[in-house]
Amino acid sequence: MKKIFLLFFLLVSIWSCSESDPDSYTGQKLEYQLYKASEYDYTGTLTVRELTDGNLELTLQLQGERSTSSTTFPAHLHYGNYSEPEAPMAAMLTPVSGSNLQSKTVLGALMNGDKLSFEDFQSFDGHVKVHLANEGPDYRVILVAGDIGSNLDEALGFDASQMTVCSPDF
Repeated sequence: MKKIFLLFFLLVSIWSCSESDPDSYTGQKLEYQLYKASEYDYTGTLTVRELTDGNLELTLQLQGERSTSSTTFPAHLHYGNYSEPEAPMAAMLTPVSGSNLQSKTVLGALMNGDKLSFEDFQSFDGHVKVHLANEGPDYRVILVAGDIGSNLDEALGFDASQMTVCSPDF
């Protein structure tokens, strides 16, 4: 009986410490589509949620082939449209895990020192890119990308042939 109670207590403890504690969020949320940007069959979403402390949580969730290894895909928040050459990086995001195809980043200050509020993010002139690798020729491969904030124009759609590669010099 003692073992059953201990197991029950342990399960309740683990369940109550979930990552997505609703008390951590204000209820404000944005969602952006990320589009296939190369021959690799990935798509995804970027979900932006406002935390009660005013910070923003950015969750990248890809759909595609998962990996059982420790593979990660680097992700960046950029200024400007995904088709702009040399679009400056605004922030490095937590790499996407190859095993669950997810990444969560609490966005702090951008590389220029600015800090975005939820309202600022809605009008942010930017885009997101997820790369195949951190360096080498595979760095030039963009798995998914999508415009966000004021750049989002669903009527224009997404054209992978207009994709520009991030400068590896950050």
